[in-house]
Amino acid sequence: MLFWENVVLALNSLKSNKMRALLTMLGIIIGIGSVIAIFTVGNSVTLSVSTNLQDVGANDVYVSVVEKTEDEADKDAPLDGLKFGTFQSSEEMEEEDYITVDMIHDLCEEYKDDIYAVSCSQNLSTADVSVEGNDASVTVIGTNVGYFIPNKVEMTAGTMFNSSDFEEGRMVCMVDEKFVDDLFDGDYEGAIGKDIDFLLEDQAVSLTIAGVYHNESQYATMFNFNTGTNLYIPINAAKRIQRSPLRFSTIEVVASVGVDTSALAKKITKFFDRYYAANGSFEISAYTFTSLVNMLDSILNTVTSAISLIAAIALVVGGIGVMNIMLVSVTERTREIGTRKALGAKNSSIRAQFLVEAIIICLIGGVIGLALGITGGMALTNYMGYPAAPSIGGILLSIGFSVTIGLVFGYVPANKAAKMNPIDALRYE
Repeated sequence: MLFWENVVLALNSLKSNKMRALLTMLGIIIGIGSVIAIFTVGNSVTLSVSTNLQDVGANDVYVSVVEKTEDEADKDAPLDGLKFGTFQSSEEMEEEDYITVDMIHDLCEEYKDDIYAVSCSQNLSTADVSVEGNDASVTVIGTNVGYFIPNKVEMTAGTMFNSSDFEEGRMVCMVDEKFVDDLFDGDYEGAIGKDIDFLLEDQAVSLTIAGVYHNESQYATMFNFNTGTNLYIPINAAKRIQRSPLRFSTIEVVASVGVDTSALAKKITKFFDRYYAANGSFEISAYTFTSLVNMLDSILNTVTSAISLIAAIALVVGGIGVMNIMLVSVTERTREIGTRKALGAKNSSIRAQFLVEAIIICLIGGVIGLALGITGGMALTNYMGYPAAPSIGGILLSIGFSVTIGLVFGYVPANKAAKMNPIDALRYE
């Protein structure tokens, strides 16, 4: 019998037993729907987090001074420049342990084709600022020219620092909108050019407001928290206030376009080894968000697959239900099978008829489950605040799994029908 004739026969059989067919499909619908929903949520979360991490620092290499590990095996086993260890040193760093300006200049000179910019910042301290009875707490941060390349800020009023501000270390500052809201009643334009005076570590500091920025960093957006009020000053101004040479425990290197950041991280680690080879306590660790993104993707995919595997148990239960109903169907249609065999139908034709019917049941159940799974998954991801991203691979896998279940669990009933003796079948009451 032709394939399409088998399809028509299967549809007519399902139409004549609608309730039984629906109950048979229920296990398939629940299994496929659960798997698709889980894949959709997992794919959406993975894509969203990975995209945010890439946006934060797709071309950045983060360089930190870390305490040397006692286990040499750990030291020689970085993952794309990322060493697993503590970035919070238990040993107090001395002046010679920090990254210096000369080291940074030498690094940029040696890898000038690979490095687009280096972001450096010097956290001075927190301070309380008062203007006409209004108070605000700020963290004073000295920044270099390259700081605002990876740490983009949107200006609300005024301007960012110019080259003269950085070179001469002018006593100017950039404040955020919250600072102006607290001290100047939200008059952003009016705050430009105003002087603010405060004590910083028992030292009187006077700064002129050069610009007001919108306080919504990429980190705050991604993790949904307020990073507080940062007051930025040129890094040479920070040097004047501290009255000490600039030194850094961390820097951020922005790679040039097209440069492999993982390879650059290894180059940077090798470069700093010459400075820290004789240092018995500290060394340099260079890592990238690329390695963190890959690790996070791997973890999320593993969790999604594990949960999907558990949900797929419903598919096995559904398959058993399909086999049970198909055995009942074969029994009910014994005389029909006998008649067809008596008229010359081959065993393969009988087997194909019931296999197609089992596949049709699973396929229809799979399509319904697919629609419910995508709808439920998209609703859940929207509720969680992530953009919906149905997994194409998961959809194709689920449809293929539905057909496979029909073949596997439909074969036993179909084979039973094919092997029936036509005389016994015709005698069946």
